[in-house]
Amino acid sequence: MNKKIEELEADYDELKEKYDGVVGELDDLKNCIIQEHINGFENGLRRAAFFHQDVDAADSKFDVNKDVIDGKLVKEDESSPEEEVEKEAAEEEKKADDAAEVAHDATE
Repeated sequence: MNKKIEELEADYDELKEKYDGVVGELDDLKNCIIQEHINGFENGLRRAAFFHQDVDAADSKFDVNKDVIDGKLVKEDESSPEEEVEKEAAEEEKKADDAAEVAHDATE
């Protein structure tokens, strides 16, 4: 019985070392992914500054907390995904109504 316990403890220690190694590797990969996103964003800023030299990307009007929605620059917290879904559904319904009206007019 003691021999079995010793074997299980050895297996546990080996698995714990492997687990710790994998967790460390996962953390490294997460950090690499984050850094690649940062590098890509900075690359995009440099390209935008190069192609649009008359635009100052450091200007305060270029707020990273804003997004373009329906052709307007709005703060991200002013628009929620639920509102966007409702807006899209209303637009689709309006298009369907308009199409039905056009089809009805065409048959007359």
